[in-house]
Amino acid sequence: MVVIRLARGGAKKRPFFSIVAADSRNRRDGRFIERVGFYNPVASGAEQTLVVNTERLTYWQQNGAQLSPTVARLVKQAAAAA
Repeated sequence: MVVIRLARGGAKKRPFFSIVAADSRNRRDGRFIERVGFYNPVASGAEQTLVVNTERLTYWQQNGAQLSPTVARLVKQAAAAA
């Protein structure tokens, strides 16, 4: 099953998450199919906190991909901001 979830990157104490479409059997930070956006929880100043490519997100959802609970919350937050 394809799941849209967060993949952690960044340095120690400075998390940076990519929003990716991946096979649910793969590791959290392992192989993924496509990067759909990113989430930077420690963004400051003019840096963007959340970017989601809604076109690709809806494409994956129409093809059966499930959103993780955290990504669902972030997508809802991004839609409210737009």
